[in-house]
Amino acid sequence: MSREPVFVSSRDNPLLTKLRKLIRDPGSYRKLGQVWLEGEHLCAACTAQGPVPTQAVLSEAGWGDANLRALASRAPRITVLSEALFAGISALESQARIGFVIERPVEAAVQGGLASVVLDRLQDAGNVGSVLRSAAALGVAQVVALEGTAALWSPKVLRAGMGAHFALRLVEGAKVGDLDALAVPLVATSSHAERSIAEGALPEPCAWVFGHEGQGVDAALLARCAQTRRIPQPGGEESLNVAAAAAICLYESLRQRGA
Repeated sequence: MSREPVFVSSRDNPLLTKLRKLIRDPGSYRKLGQVWLEGEHLCAACTAQGPVPTQAVLSEAGWGDANLRALASRAPRITVLSEALFAGISALESQARIGFVIERPVEAAVQGGLASVVLDRLQDAGNVGSVLRSAAALGVAQVVALEGTAALWSPKVLRAGMGAHFALRLVEGAKVGDLDALAVPLVATSSHAERSIAEGALPEPCAWVFGHEGQGVDAALLARCAQTRRIPQPGGEESLNVAAAAAICLYESLRQRGA
C-alpha cells in the first residue's frame, strides 16, 4: 500500500531531535523506548524477522529509489529528509538513505534449556555485534549480556550485528545469579585449560561464556563453569580477539552436533 510521506526541512523537527539522541548516546534507547536502525540491510532484516517499524526515514534520494520506497512502505509513517538533514543523523561513512525506528523490544528473561552465549562485560561494540552475528549463524538461540556489557541495541552493536538481533533471544543487564535459570552447563575458554575445544564432547546444549577484552571472564563466573577449554594457537600469538574466539567455539559446538 502506498503511503504519502511527510517532507521535513527543519533541523529542529522533534523526530530529528530524538534520532540524534538515539545515535549519539548508545544507551538512550533505554530511556526513549525506541531503537534506530540505519541502512537497507538492517531495515530489510527487521521486516523479515523483527518487529513492525513505527517510522521510516529516507533521504530524498532514498525516496527516489523504488526498492527503498517499497521497504519504507512497511512502516505506518514515512518521513523524507533532504540529503543534508539525513547526513546529520547518519552514523555511516557511506550514507544509507533509509532508516527505521522500532519500539525497544520487551525485556526478556533468561530461558532455560537453550544453547546460549553469556557476555561478561564485553566493552567493544564491534566485538559484541560480531559475537551476536556468529551466534545467530551458528545455531545459538539466546544471548545473555551481564551488567557492564556494551548496550546491545546501540547503533554500533546493531551495525556490527548485521541483523542478528532479530534471530536471537536477547537478555540484557543480567546478573550472575540470573544464569542459574539457564539450566545448561557453562563453558569458558582458558589458555591454561588441559583440553582443547576439540578434545572430548562438549555439553549439548551449553552456554559459552566470553569475557572482558582485557580481563577475561570474571574469576567468580569462571568458577561456575562446568568446563574450560583451550583454543590451540600454534602461531604463538598471546591471545585471540574475543569475537574470533567466540566464532571458533560456537563452530566447534555446531560441528560436534553434526550440523
